[in-house]
Amino acid sequence: MTKEKLIEITEKDLVHTYQRFPLILDRGEGVYLYDSEGKRYLDFAAGIGVMGLGYGNEKLNQAIKKQVDKLTHTSNLFYNTPAAEAAEKVLKSSRMDRIFFTNSGAEAIEGALKAARRVYYNRTNSAGGEIIAMENSFHGRTMGALSVTGKEAYRAPFEPLIGGVRFAVYNDLESVKALVNGKTCAILLETVQGEGGIIPAEPAFLEGLRKLCDEKGILLILDEIQCGMGRTGEMFAWQGIGVRPDLMTVAKALGCGVPVGAFLMTEEVAKESLTVGDHGTTYGGNPLVTAAVSAVFHIYEEEHILEHVRKMGELLWEALERIKGKYNFITAHRGRGLMQGLEFTESPAYAIQKSHEEGLILISAGHNVIRFLPPLILQEEHIKEMEEKLSRALAAFSG
Repeated sequence: MTKEKLIEITEKDLVHTYQRFPLILDRGEGVYLYDSEGKRYLDFAAGIGVMGLGYGNEKLNQAIKKQVDKLTHTSNLFYNTPAAEAAEKVLKSSRMDRIFFTNSGAEAIEGALKAARRVYYNRTNSAGGEIIAMENSFHGRTMGALSVTGKEAYRAPFEPLIGGVRFAVYNDLESVKALVNGKTCAILLETVQGEGGIIPAEPAFLEGLRKLCDEKGILLILDEIQCGMGRTGEMFAWQGIGVRPDLMTVAKALGCGVPVGAFLMTEEVAKESLTVGDHGTTYGGNPLVTAAVSAVFHIYEEEHILEHVRKMGELLWEALERIKGKYNFITAHRGRGLMQGLEFTESPAYAIQKSHEEGLILISAGHNVIRFLPPLILQEEHIKEMEEKLSRALAAFSG
């Protein structure tokens, strides 16, 4: 089938909710992707932060293949070994106490919201717990996750969404305090805003939120779906600041290509929140996906991924600083570890297109930011290659 025919079928048959790039990606190897015509691309998007271990990791592949031959699904009406092993590893790494496996990040957000409202219900014997979320945030496309996503354009066509949600200004503690009332049950934010433009939470902001939540009996929910799983050089971004949440969501690189997410909570929250019959999932936590999760944590530890990310993150920062210094249409550079962004004076869509032509996969964040989310296994040579390809693309952009 020709490239043109496959694109035609996709556009005709699939619901048109994505503006796809005209590339048919066929296979991957390490930090590279290959299209259907054999062209090689250096991948600095990692499937939107999913492919932490890159493509074709043999240890991960073998763990998945082994489980496929053994057992893929049972339902949560029974116990299974991979789920128990994966839960133990995730909780040890996250320093949380309880976990619920989901199929996606959006479902993890849904579960965390339900847990928070259940705590409020148990404490007050009444419904109506309210959530404070952040402007410019992104938490997913399902109805609950959309309700706490701080972009009105995303929400407006689907109103009415779940009620009792108000939006504060990210990194502005006083704006949060101004919204707190007797019904506030949780404050939700991304530890590093991803879709909003790669904006890290300031340590003082997180510390202030933790203090506020402790004083008012409010739950702090941190969304680590994009910034977690080693992306910032810590397994979870909040660990670099030291502000432990009451609830946390994770997905994307949790399975490094296998669709799995989770929401985690402290024992204190677990005692007051979801109980038998309150929540469920058919596929979540099945033996196949949790075998992948368990393998991911084993590989991270065995290959010292976190230390590697910290080192490569510094080199990426230096490379992007050099690029920023060359062009006056790049106005800001921010991020942590291997989650960084360059802000432009206008849409960088043309620069991204030219990067693709150069054999470099990049994606945007917000309306004027290019984000850099490479596989966590990249090496110094790949950062140099990215710098060369992006520099050529930007030279064309500026011309």
